[in-house]
Amino acid sequence: MPTITPAALESFSEKLLLAGGASAEEANVTAKSLVDSNLRGYDSHGVMRIPYYIQAIKDGEVVSGAPLTVISEGPSRVVADANWGVGQVQAVRMLKLLAAKAHETGQGIGTMTHCGHIGRLGEYCEMMAGEGLVSMLMVNSHGAAVRVAPPGGKAPRLSTNPLAIGVPHKNSPLVLDFSTSATAEGKVRVKKIAGEKVPDGWLLDNEGRPTTDPNTLYGTPPGSILPMGGTQAYKGFGLGLMIEIFTGAMSGGVTARPKPYEKKGNCVFMMLIDPALYGGAEHFRAEVEQLVEYIRSSPRMDGCEEILLPGDPERKLAERRMANGLTLDTENWNALVAAGQKFGVAAPTVA
Repeated sequence: MPTITPAALESFSEKLLLAGGASAEEANVTAKSLVDSNLRGYDSHGVMRIPYYIQAIKDGEVVSGAPLTVISEGPSRVVADANWGVGQVQAVRMLKLLAAKAHETGQGIGTMTHCGHIGRLGEYCEMMAGEGLVSMLMVNSHGAAVRVAPPGGKAPRLSTNPLAIGVPHKNSPLVLDFSTSATAEGKVRVKKIAGEKVPDGWLLDNEGRPTTDPNTLYGTPPGSILPMGGTQAYKGFGLGLMIEIFTGAMSGGVTARPKPYEKKGNCVFMMLIDPALYGGAEHFRAEVEQLVEYIRSSPRMDGCEEILLPGDPERKLAERRMANGLTLDTENWNALVAAGQKFGVAAPTVA
C-alpha cells in the first residue's frame, strides 16, 4: 500500500483537478478538502473522489465556474441555487453568507440546491467553530441515489443523508459527523475499488439478506445499506428521513423518488448560531469547557486509556498521518495514477 506525504498528495490532487477541467480556485479548494478528509480518516470523502469529480465535469454533471445564485434572503436566511457548481467551493461561499448573518442577528439558516458533492460535512463545522459559531449541516443526494432500505424493506429508499454538528471549544472543537446509515456509501465504494469485502452489518443484497460483497450495492437490482442503529435501525432511518425533508423538500429541491433525478449532487441545509447573541459568548465557553472536563473525568473501564469526544479521533489521526504520511490502498492509488497518465500529470514518489 503506497504511502505519500499530505503535501505531495494535495499538490498532485490539485494538478489532476485542474487538468480535468476545474478552475484554479476549484482545484485548490477541493484538493485541500479531499486530502484533509484522508488525514482525518474519511477516506470515503478523500482523494478517491477525484476520478468521479473529473468525470462529472466532463459529463456536465458539475459545472466549473458556476456562480452561487441567491434566490431570496432575509436578515437571517439565504435560499440559494448552486447551479451545479463544484460542491466544496459553493459550500464555502454559502457559509460566508450565513456566517455574516449569524454574527449580525444570532443565526443564519440557509438551503442550497443543484450543488455538486460538497464532501465531508465536518470540515465546515470546523471552519465555523473558528469563528465562534455553532453549526449544523445536512445533505441528501438530490433525489439521485437511494442506498438505504427502511427497516424491514428489501429495496433502498433514502440516500445515506449525513448530519454534522459543530461546537466551538478552545482549539479542539466538538464535531459530530456521521451518515444516518451503517456506513457512508463512499466507504463501500472504496472497498469495491480495492477488491475487498465490507464488514458484517453494512449491507443487504437485493433479497434483503446480509452480505459482505460491496458489488451488491451497485447491482441490478441494487442491494442496500442498512440504517444506522443495529437492532434499533428505525432510529437511524427516521433521522435520515427527516434530513431528506430538511434538505430536499424545504430547500425547493428534490427528495428520493421512484425515478431518480437526472444529476447526482446535494441539496443542502445549513444552520449557524452565534452563542454571543443568546446566553453570551463567555457563558457558552465556560459551560462547554466544564462539561467537557466533567465528561473526561469519568472513571474508565479496564483497557480504556482516554475518554474521547466527537472530533478527538479525527484530530489524533490527522496528527499521526501528518507525521507519518497517508497510506492509500493500491487500487485507489492506481486509479489516481491512471488519471494522471491520461492528463499528463506525473504522480509523486510514494514509499
